[in-house]
Amino acid sequence: MNKNIVITGATGALGNLAAKTFAGMGHNLALLDRDTEKLESLVHGLNLPSERIFSQTVDLLNGQTVQDSAEAVVKKFGSVHALFHLVGGWTGGKTFTETPTDDLEFMLNQHVRTTFNLFKAFEEPLSKNGWGRVIVISASTVPNPPGKTAVYTATKSAQENMVLSLAAELKDSKVTANIIHVRAIDIDNKGTGTTPAEIVSAMQYLFSDAADKVNGARIPLY
Repeated sequence: MNKNIVITGATGALGNLAAKTFAGMGHNLALLDRDTEKLESLVHGLNLPSERIFSQTVDLLNGQTVQDSAEAVVKKFGSVHALFHLVGGWTGGKTFTETPTDDLEFMLNQHVRTTFNLFKAFEEPLSKNGWGRVIVISASTVPNPPGKTAVYTATKSAQENMVLSLAAELKDSKVTANIIHVRAIDIDNKGTGTTPAEIVSAMQYLFSDAADKVNGARIPLY
């Protein structure tokens, strides 16, 4: 059965590939991003019939906007089976003394507040199908942070705990929520991290029925 998948950060390298891959598998896509021009380009490139695609520029920091978007996706497709939260962002390389408060606010916005707003808006529709998937990408450094990464690893840790809490909340609804750990996303395939193709391949596995029992897990992909 074709499923309805929400992808945030859809126009990034990872989101773009995920959109193309899961569209190619026959699924319907709801693509959320903040860049109108890139989003329109992605939608055009996918060349899907209108009944299989929904796209919207969304400020994920605005809880009401995210709620409205969730309702629009449900109105379009009738249900939501999966949420792939692929919004990234990193700031670091500074000691506590060197780190401005704005860096902390940026990371809280990027990783914690966006995740909270999305889970708040999509938890209910995800819980209604008797099957679902939530996937978030995180960093291998989160469990054991090196120096000069405090605001990044702290906010990613908070995000991961939200994923694990959601996994527990939705377990009885047969919805899984998992985290893929990477050291870095190797967009140019330089051998310096995990490529988008490798990440999307892991996402395909977690999306499959073979991964029904994988829930609340941190998957090392590095």
